[in-house]
Amino acid sequence: MIIASRVLELVSSLGMRSFEISIYVPESQGGVWVCRYTTDWPHQKRQSYAAGVDSIQALHLALQKIGMELYVSPHHLSGNLKWEKSGDGYGFPVPKNGRDMLIGADKAFEG
Repeated sequence: MIIASRVLELVSSLGMRSFEISIYVPESQGGVWVCRYTTDWPHQKRQSYAAGVDSIQALHLALQKIGMELYVSPHHLSGNLKWEKSGDGYGFPVPKNGRDMLIGADKAFEG
């Protein structure tokens, strides 16, 4: 079951294309908690997960993984990725070692 989603936009020579990130309810699996998520990039759908000792940690780590995946993506690096406003970040947390990459509101609130 999807518990949260966010729509981002990718600007290309073909125009603006929207895509969605979906986060699923954390599930207990063999003594650990797993939080799955999907990123429906325009060129491919990516599925991944984060695991933690409880559901809160699994969810938090999934949010951080999403944040890092966005910031290291070629779409961010080329300046073609946006949420709400260009150059204002994507609203996902990142681990401390990734905070130097943050831009806009992400940098103001997380940096």
